[in-house]
Amino acid sequence: MELVVTSLDHLVLNVSDVEVSAAWYQRVLGMRREDFTPAGSSSARTSVKFGKQKINLRPASASPDAWLTARSVATGSADLCFLSTSVPDEVVAHLHALDIPIEKGPVERTGAQGTLLSVYCRDPDGNLIEIASYTT
Repeated sequence: MELVVTSLDHLVLNVSDVEVSAAWYQRVLGMRREDFTPAGSSSARTSVKFGKQKINLRPASASPDAWLTARSVATGSADLCFLSTSVPDEVVAHLHALDIPIEKGPVERTGAQGTLLSVYCRDPDGNLIEIASYTT
């Protein structure tokens, strides 16, 4: 039997401040905050949701015993690409309106399904955030 992976359900970002990160992803990327308590745990966690995916926001200071994570915990080490229905000019205008510095873009990039037009910024921890739309 061959294992078949079909999609990404969620990812975990190690963050310096869960509240600051959750607010940024809500304000800048329009994600929805969700606080939840996982089965078998007594402590609440926070995620931000978009489409059929979510990002769990893990405090970098959390104990690996309390929240299993990668071997090396580092904030600001992620490079994430989010697809948008907004065209690059709209993304640029949105980021400017929120006083979010643009690192680069709009520029052409190669995505999983073809050519992307991408605009880059950074979240509060310095993670590189790519906001992109397919050209076709």
